[in-house]
Amino acid sequence: MKTASERMRERMNTRRVMTSISLRIPENVIEDLKEIAPSLGFSGYQSLIKAYISEGLRSDLERLDGSQVQALTESLRKQGVADELISNAIAEAGLKTA
Repeated sequence: MKTASERMRERMNTRRVMTSISLRIPENVIEDLKEIAPSLGFSGYQSLIKAYISEGLRSDLERLDGSQVQALTESLRKQGVADELISNAIAEAGLKTA
């Protein structure tokens, strides 16, 4: 698995492959995003959503980078264990990810 800094460098690449997704979000949340996006310097609410996702993802990647749970997760992935099963086991065991 790549380190957090390697993943960050990849995210800075402007030639990244993009994909469209469908996401259900309450209408009032979308209206709030549309209202505050311009005041935060974003061209639209979708850019703001991407910024929020990126910020949370960066934070989690930094927090998890090098943790014992991450090492265990990678080992289980190499052995063919599905991510959903790994997540369920971590939650069931009450393991902390930081």
